Amino acid sequence: MKLTLAFSPCPNDTFIFDALVNGRIDTEGLEFDYKLADVEELNHRAFRAEADITKISCHAFPYAANDYLILDSGSALGYGNGPLLVAKPGFDTAKMNSSIIAIPGLYTTANLLFSIAWPEAVNRKAYLFSDIADVILNGEADAGLIIHETRFTYQLKGLTMIADMGEFWEKLTGLPIPLGTIVINRRVPFEVAMKFNRLLRKSIEHAIKNPSDSFDFVSSNAREMEKTVMTSHIRMFVNDFSVDLGTKGRDAFSELFRLAHEKGITPAVPEKLFLT
Repeated sequence: MKLTLAFSPCPNDTFIFDALVNGRIDTEGLEFDYKLADVEELNHRAFRAEADITKISCHAFPYAANDYLILDSGSALGYGNGPLLVAKPGFDTAKMNSSIIAIPGLYTTANLLFSIAWPEAVNRKAYLFSDIADVILNGEADAGLIIHETRFTYQLKGLTMIADMGEFWEKLTGLPIPLGTIVINRRVPFEVAMKFNRLLRKSIEHAIKNPSDSFDFVSSNAREMEKTVMTSHIRMFVNDFSVDLGTKGRDAFSELFRLAHEKGITPAVPEKLFLT
């Protein structure tokens, strides 16, 4: 059986999917037609239920939850790895509500967390995540939310952090911050979904045990080509929660969805959120 698969070119995604899509593990009869796209594009494709399996921002999931279920493996969540709000030195946070804020997409979890922290700062403009540092530097935006590899390079461009959105979430809830997850379409037969769920975990475990195997696939798709940046990215976003959500990971998702709905940011989610 062939399944359509969509994920981002970011190092954590290409790292965890490498063994699965490049034949390093037995896929037990499953074949994959995969596409790579920026996370905000993936979100919009998920709203149309295009792919059988896709990466999606946690902010976007409530809008696609009637079509998808969250898998046990593959998620990006944890402690100390949330989006950062950055600006040029001297930025006055008292002027946040009147400032232009660059966001990496309307449905990104970064924007959701910012909406919770600064609900009145509504003057936001969406950019490709890799362009945000530059639009702050050239004056198009006063501050911006950075994600993915740019967390490791913004200081080299002369920007400074003014808020850690992951730290904000952790203080608010005591839970790991859910950033993105891998979901499977509810139309996929349950037995096939369970097989994929198991194979994705095997792919991640293979990548962790054999990190050099995925290097070519990761580096050929990374926007930040330095090996140290790619390695730091993978270490930050691929962790025990990526292998298996566990109770605490599930609680983090449920709390994010509850809080976002309570504040009128996202719709309510169905009772069944997870495949298992």
